[in-house]
Amino acid sequence: MNTSTTRDMNATSRIVGTLDNGMILEVSIEDLHFTAYAVISEPDVNAVADFVPQEQFEADGDLHVAAVGHAEDADEQVSSVAFNMNPGDAAVFLCIDTAAYRATLEALGQPQDAGGAAH
Repeated sequence: MNTSTTRDMNATSRIVGTLDNGMILEVSIEDLHFTAYAVISEPDVNAVADFVPQEQFEADGDLHVAAVGHAEDADEQVSSVAFNMNPGDAAVFLCIDTAAYRATLEALGQPQDAGGAAH
């Protein structure tokens, strides 16, 4: 079993946009570069269409969706998604609450104070 976390992989990111309930990040983990949408949301895959632009769905890569139910699950969820990604893919992290959202942002390479509360 691989117990590696994103902190072990040195995730870095920059904010490229904000959403009503989250952020859009350009993330780098080792040689992988991808767009991540981190939002506070119920774990409902149908909600993804509310904030991911149509162009993302039409792009060549896959869109990976993960639910983050607890803050302590963020590293594992980000690692799991990143492990299964290919170049050109994007990821959505549906975070159940503010604590899970902040932990997910941190796992994606944002400093603790960068995420604050979702807008």
